[in-house]
Amino acid sequence: MRYWDASALVPLVVAEASSDAVRRWLAEDGRIVTWAWSRTEIVAAIERRTREGLLSRPQRREVLERFAAFADTWDEVTEVLAVRARANALLARHALRAADAGQLGAALLVQDQLAAPLSFVCLDKRLAYAAELESLQVIPEPAA
Repeated sequence: MRYWDASALVPLVVAEASSDAVRRWLAEDGRIVTWAWSRTEIVAAIERRTREGLLSRPQRREVLERFAAFADTWDEVTEVLAVRARANALLARHALRAADAGQLGAALLVQDQLAAPLSFVCLDKRLAYAAELESLQVIPEPAA
């Protein structure tokens, strides 16, 4: 099982330069766990691409349908109060956006529940750096 940030899930439903690499990571370990709010982050990314003209209306509809089916296959962290507490503490240590602190807080909660190291799949450099500082195994490895 790997924890997936929304930044790494988007290329699985929308064609991007990173899509092939992200598909390979998923093929290596197909069990996804993510924060429940990831669905909203991904819908926001799809709608933004539509507004920017990168997706047509028919493409948008197809992507949203594909995304809905895909999202039903993963596990979601839904413990809002526990994630919020973690996220608030993380914001004191790292320069993160609130949603990213929530993602990292959810991943750390999962790692604690597993009592084992957890891989964190993330394409956001700032979030990946914070995850590494919090002792998560980041995929891809952040550049030195």
